[in-house]
Amino acid sequence: MNDDGPIQSAEDVALRARLSNLKVEHQDMDAAVAALEGKPRPDQIQIARLKKKKLLLRDEIVRLEDQLTPDIIA
Repeated sequence: MNDDGPIQSAEDVALRARLSNLKVEHQDMDAAVAALEGKPRPDQIQIARLKKKKLLLRDEIVRLEDQLTPDIIA
């Protein structure tokens, strides 16, 4: 018997891959914001755009994590 854990559907595998890519993109965006804020005269408009995109990525990450987490009724 193979007890490696639950079998994942192809959809779950695709969602996990998408989730991983979004997390990497979110980290990259965070690094870009930090780099811009470290400049002597940072471009506030560009920083605001990056932060907004970062928030949208975070929302998508949370949505995907909720999809992958099974509902447990206690």
